[in-house]
Amino acid sequence: MARKLSPQLTHFDRKGSAHMVDVGAKGETHRVAIASGRIAMRPATFRAVVEGSAAKGDVLGVARIAAIQAAKRTSGLVPLAHPIAITRVAVEYRFDAARSEIELLATVECRGRTGVEMEALTAVAVGLLTIYDMVKAVDRGMVIGRLQLEEKRGGKSGHYRRGAAR
Repeated sequence: MARKLSPQLTHFDRKGSAHMVDVGAKGETHRVAIASGRIAMRPATFRAVVEGSAAKGDVLGVARIAAIQAAKRTSGLVPLAHPIAITRVAVEYRFDAARSEIELLATVECRGRTGVEMEALTAVAVGLLTIYDMVKAVDRGMVIGRLQLEEKRGGKSGHYRRGAAR
């Protein structure tokens, strides 16, 4: 028996059954989402990745392409996500040598009826998984974490920025 859920959870109908949200009546707006995540590793692994000397080659370049591809394929991975005509995906890295951590940030944009938060989050997750995959032979103890939405702009719900007063 399905239970009643809050009307704020748009992926559920009044009976509590999952469904794809109807966005047909919504207007198209410019939408942007920025997500981030981190991967921590041993210092030697960190140096090899950052310096480009890992045995498998350009780890960060391959991870960048994987993240872009993941953003474009999100609707095939996340069951209730809409296929979106993405207009831009950008991937950047920040390095924390003291912690041997790499932060991956993905920015995804479109002009559409629904946001690109899931595309940005998926890009980060797959980019970090690709880093793990490419250097796991020398460091299986890597930890992926802090996958989060940093910012979202556009649409009816307006602007969201992590840490900003609400």
